[in-house]
Amino acid sequence: MIVWQGRGVSRIRDRDGAARARNARPRDAAGRPLPYGSPDAGRVPDDLDLTPDETVTEAQRLLDEGLPFQAHEVLEAAWKSAGAAERDLWRALAQLAVGLTHAQRGNARGASSLLERGADGISRWIGDTPAGLDLRGIQAHGFALAERIEREGAGAVTEADLRPRLRG
Repeated sequence: MIVWQGRGVSRIRDRDGAARARNARPRDAAGRPLPYGSPDAGRVPDDLDLTPDETVTEAQRLLDEGLPFQAHEVLEAAWKSAGAAERDLWRALAQLAVGLTHAQRGNARGASSLLERGADGISRWIGDTPAGLDLRGIQAHGFALAERIEREGAGAVTEADLRPRLRG
């Protein structure tokens, strides 16, 4: 942590030695921030470095456990470490997972927006599909769930909706 000062205000900011943002604040299982000192529901390391196959396997495990926020963090790590050719695909997958997080939290507007954004990003992918991903299935799930949430609200989301299959 470092103390940040600006405009006469001092704040404690979670930063590493190179001043990169690192959020050390504990979170609940749905990824909501908790007060410092609270028990943490489990974190994905900031420096996570997995192969594409390992990334999909871990993200699926987390989705299957009802932890879309943590799955989002795994996919976000892949996005941040991916080469230019695959970066947009991993970002779209991370957006879809955070859309599931909003759905889990009952935020219909955020859920439908991010599910659509993620599914749209997946639909733009051109190239070989990494790690056996079922891109058509994931895309269809994202668009269909976003549409249902827009029509019926976040209360229409089931546990199964929060656990899409990443591989066919």
